Amino acid sequence: MRTPVVMTLGMVLAPCGLLLTLTSTLTPGWRLVKGFLDQPLDLVLYQGLWDMCREQSSRERQCGQRDDLGYFAAEPVRVARGLTVTSLAVTGLGLLLATLGVRCWRDEPHFALAGLSGVVLFAAGLLSLIPVSWYNHFLADRTVLPAQPSPVTVQVGYSLVLGYLGSCLLLLGGFSLALSFAPWCAERCDSCRKAPPSSARRSSISTVYIDGPEPALTPAIKYYSEGQHRPRPDQLGAASQRKAGFPMPRPPPRAYSNPVDVLDGEKAPNSEPGGSSRSTRPCGSALPCDSDV
Repeated sequence: MRTPVVMTLGMVLAPCGLLLTLTSTLTPGWRLVKGFLDQPLDLVLYQGLWDMCREQSSRERQCGQRDDLGYFAAEPVRVARGLTVTSLAVTGLGLLLATLGVRCWRDEPHFALAGLSGVVLFAAGLLSLIPVSWYNHFLADRTVLPAQPSPVTVQVGYSLVLGYLGSCLLLLGGFSLALSFAPWCAERCDSCRKAPPSSARRSSISTVYIDGPEPALTPAIKYYSEGQHRPRPDQLGAASQRKAGFPMPRPPPRAYSNPVDVLDGEKAPNSEPGGSSRSTRPCGSALPCDSDV
């Protein structure tokens, strides 16, 4: 995967801002003072946060000049010292996080860590911009930043310009890296949308179970549940037992046969030929005769 443009831009601007801020902090060129009485016209005094240097066109620069007016004790100078050093430390931390987040040596960058480094670098730019702006605001105020009276003039030094540039680069680099949060947020949103729905919400009404004796129920209710009648406990054991083996086939039904001869006694033993077919004498059988029909 190619490194995103915002990460590349941030990794270029942040080190440049760090270099300019470091140069601005260390060099004695925050304010130029010139036009001293009874001094050569080309004499210039460079005032910084840690040192003061005297320079003349015919001589080399001489640093470590004595502070007779209490310039280093001024509040803007003391505050600028603390904030610029803090800005440098925070910038170093931001660049370390940016290096681990961008991970140019791997295919996939760590967007969340890169975005966090952008926030840290943006804060470092603010820490550098505040003292530079404050110092510039009181640059010509001789009561706040002591200087000789007129005709001595004060001007903006090159270190102050470098401080402005370094702060702006840190702000831009931090903002560029902070845009890395966008892919990370989009990925998080997609994962949340694709996540399975959570379990059903629990009811806000709590169920309280109280241990107590079971109420006596009538047999019609006690052994009735789910629309069916249930066997009694004493019948449950016998009903639940399974019979072993397999069912035997039943014999087919047979036709009914009467063992008694129904024709017995219908014919008389001494019947005359030509006689009547109907007999008037009683039958010797217990069964009904034709004459009775």
